[in-house]
Amino acid sequence: MTGTRFEFGTAGRIMAGPGRAAELPGVLAGLGSRVLVCTGANPQRHAGLLAGLGVPAAVFAVAGEPTVDLAREAVAAAREHGADVVAAVGGGSVIDTAKAVAMLLGNGGDPLDYLEVAGSGRPISKPAAPCVAVPTTAGTGAEVTANAVLAVPAHQVKASLRSPLMIPRVALVDPLLTVSCPPPVTASSGLDALTQCLEPFVSVRANPLTDGLAREGLRRAGTGLRAAYADGRDLRAREDMATCSLLGGMALANAKLGAVHGLAGVIGGTADVPHGLACAALLAPVIEANVRASRSGRSADPELDPLDRYAEAARLLTGEPAASVEDGLAWIRETLTLLGVPGLAAFGLRPAQADDIAAKAMTSSSMQGNPVALNHAELKTVLLQAL
Repeated sequence: MTGTRFEFGTAGRIMAGPGRAAELPGVLAGLGSRVLVCTGANPQRHAGLLAGLGVPAAVFAVAGEPTVDLAREAVAAAREHGADVVAAVGGGSVIDTAKAVAMLLGNGGDPLDYLEVAGSGRPISKPAAPCVAVPTTAGTGAEVTANAVLAVPAHQVKASLRSPLMIPRVALVDPLLTVSCPPPVTASSGLDALTQCLEPFVSVRANPLTDGLAREGLRRAGTGLRAAYADGRDLRAREDMATCSLLGGMALANAKLGAVHGLAGVIGGTADVPHGLACAALLAPVIEANVRASRSGRSADPELDPLDRYAEAARLLTGEPAASVEDGLAWIRETLTLLGVPGLAAFGLRPAQADDIAAKAMTSSSMQGNPVALNHAELKTVLLQAL
């Protein structure tokens, strides 16, 4: 913890609630005259929304997780259209693409000029073009985060473009847009949202604002995740998860993440594992490793007791006032079973890869928030358990 010294940044405007997607045309009209709209592989899924934007629009489909080359193509499409505003209607990959485009329109250059780890890491110094993020899944919180993750296949890694100047100008969160998400997407994105509330809550960079956001996000994950998976038409559950995702995005942008995301980022560059499912498989083993280290007196911050934080998270997730850390772990494992989440071996990861993944994860920026400094052997053990 850093006491009362902290900073907090988020989207310039957050518009949340059922039906608010209908306000997108007015939002765009106030920001620019021509828009590039990034959307998913099937733009017809949101044809009604895209047809009535009110300003000249070009649509760019993002068929999978974004790569450096895809970002280049999207920027070229934006410049060809003369776009002065960028909108994203889709999941985390779509929103990350839009944020990358908006940043490059404002700063010029190539993604590799600014990319961490795999690029030059040049500071982003100029404001991004206005970006409006409209999530259609409840998971990444990308609508309020300050980075965009791009895959760099040549390096077998995913890396971030990162700057507070990349936070979208407007986050428009309408849970009705998530109703059509199939159960596997609901599971993957929802478990990512849960993780992105839990990791900032136990982070050494937590602060009073992120604590409040994370607490409410965890509570909503506890009531909404299983229900949204069981019945996608359950609007209360969908709203819980859309809010959980939004709160988690604001929390992680200001308090960092931890070992789950540190490992998941490397795994995503190594094998074709959906990010949310990687986080889900790693969550319980990481908690166990952090708890063991904390009980041996290895907390990274003397003012933060990870054991107290994990116990409070267990109470929020289970709704049980006397829940323990072990009860929270049991709830997470039961949830993974109910949601049909496989181990990482199902995606082709093998024990022989654990050493290399653990070594790369040690240098991940996400590791900076972990409540204890896990060593290589501990990270390798986590990976082997997650298989």
